[in-house]
Amino acid sequence: KRSGCDADLGGFGGVFDLAAAGLSNCVLTCKTWGVGRKIKFAENRGHHYNIGFDLVAECVNDLLTQGAEPIYFLDYFATGKLHVPVAEEVVRGIADGCLQAGCALIGGETAEMPGMYKGNDYDVAGIAVGAITNSRLLLQHQQVVVGDAVVALTSSGLQHDDFVVLEEVLLSYSLNLHKLKGVNGG
Repeated sequence: KRSGCDADLGGFGGVFDLAAAGLSNCVLTCKTWGVGRKIKFAENRGHHYNIGFDLVAECVNDLLTQGAEPIYFLDYFATGKLHVPVAEEVVRGIADGCLQAGCALIGGETAEMPGMYKGNDYDVAGIAVGAITNSRLLLQHQQVVVGDAVVALTSSGLQHDDFVVLEEVLLSYSLNLHKLKGVNGG
């Protein structure tokens, strides 16, 4: 729990006091994202932890590009029939991602919708909210001009769009995901 957070498990929403967190002169920014096709990799490999962790990372990374400090996160887990071990693994990844990012997990929703999803199929989405002072607001793409420097950072692994390309390559060569080594699959 981070300072400013007032949310309990099972509540109908989370409250975050910006002033109590020392963020009284800030504006808010947010990012929402869904994991999408990467879930198939997780299902094929039987590993779902990284789905939750990557959900947080994708949202938080986009906040960081604006110079924002991530302050809280909410998730949405939808499935045809709740398979508790899978949901627990995903939520554990979300919780760990929030801890690493320094943001509070202040709420979420789990929806069982047999008419929308088949069996144990699921989808997950999240929203991260960050705070930023105007003095820390980073340049946005519209402000970039010729002569500006570009800084590249090492990636921690495959990102969302990388999995789309990887899936296309694997399918084009008829490769079996179950036999791949070195791909954590989410």
